[in-house]
Amino acid sequence: MNSIRVRAESEYLVHLDKSWRAAVGEIVDKHNKTMLIIPKELGERFQVNSLLSSNIALIEVPSGEAAKSPEFLLKMWEACGEFGLTRSDCIIGIGGGSTTDLAGFVAASWLRGIAWHAIPTSLAGMVDAAIGGKTGINSAHGKNLIGAFHSPASVIIDFDFLETLSVRDFNAGMAEIIKAGFISDPQILDLARDARSNIGDLILRSVSVKAEVVSADFRESRLREILNYGHTLGHAVEKLEDYKLRHGEAVSIGLVFAAELSNVVGKLSPTVVDLHRELLQKYELPITYTRSALPELLGLMAGDKKSRGSELRFIGLEGIGKPIWLEEVTRDQIATAYERISI
Repeated sequence: MNSIRVRAESEYLVHLDKSWRAAVGEIVDKHNKTMLIIPKELGERFQVNSLLSSNIALIEVPSGEAAKSPEFLLKMWEACGEFGLTRSDCIIGIGGGSTTDLAGFVAASWLRGIAWHAIPTSLAGMVDAAIGGKTGINSAHGKNLIGAFHSPASVIIDFDFLETLSVRDFNAGMAEIIKAGFISDPQILDLARDARSNIGDLILRSVSVKAEVVSADFRESRLREILNYGHTLGHAVEKLEDYKLRHGEAVSIGLVFAAELSNVVGKLSPTVVDLHRELLQKYELPITYTRSALPELLGLMAGDKKSRGSELRFIGLEGIGKPIWLEEVTRDQIATAYERISI
C-alpha cells in the first residue's frame, strides 16, 4: 500500500489500495460518534448496514449533484443535530465526488468544523474530488459556488471499487487523469493509452500531481488554479445540461476548448491540441458542443470563481506540463476557439 502526504492547513495521508471496510473500523475506533454519508444504492450494494452500531449513524443521500443543494444541506444539518455530533466526532463520506463534496462541507460547517474522512468510490473522486480540501454545494447560479476549504483527516482509495464502475463512469474519470498529464506529468499521457493495464500507476501519479499543487497553494491564491484546466467551460456545460453529463464528460469538452483557446492566442501547437482529442476520444468522451449554446455558456462562465469583474479568465497551456493563465482573452478569441469545438 502506498501513501501520499498532503500538506495543507493540516497534514493528512491519501492511502492507496487500502480496504475501505478496515479503514472505517479504524476511524470509528478513534471517535465517540461517526456519521456515514453514502448514496442509497451504494449503501445497499456495499452492505454498509453491516457496519452500523449505536455510535454510527447512516445517512443516505441522492446520487450525483442532486445531493449538493442548499435544501438538502438543511436536512444534513438537522441529521447532525439529531445524532448529536460534537467536535470529538467525525463524518465519513463514501461515494463519488458529489458525495465527498457534500460530506466535506457538512463537516466544515457543523460546529465550525469537525473531522471528516473521504472514501471515494469513483475514479474521478479518487484522483480529484476527494483530495485537496475543497468542499461545496451548488447554487442556482453555478456549481460549487457555496463552499469552504476544509481538509479531510484522511482519504482512503480502495482499488476494488474500480471493478464496480460502469464503462461510462471509468471513462469519465479518465478526463481528470488526462488533465493531470497535460498540466504536470507527461508520463500520465503515455500510460493513458492503456489505462486498464496501468490504472494503479495512473492513480498514483494523478494523486501526486494534485497533492503537490494543493500543498503549495491550499487556498487557490494562484498556483492551484491550474487544476481547473478545462473546468471553466466544463462547469458551464454541466450547469447548462442540468448535470445530466458526468463531470468528466463536461470537463472533456472543456479541455479541448481550453487547448484550442491556447492555440488561438498563439501559445499552444496544433499537435498538442490534437493529442487532447486523440486521448479523450479513446475513452469515448465528448469533445464537441452545440454551436448555439455559446451565449448561455458565456453568461455561466462569467460566474466562474476564477472570473474577476467582467473579465473571463482561463487556464491554458503553452506546452505539455506548462500551464499558463489566459487573463486578457477577447470575446472574439473565445468565439474562434468555441467554433472549433462546435457542432
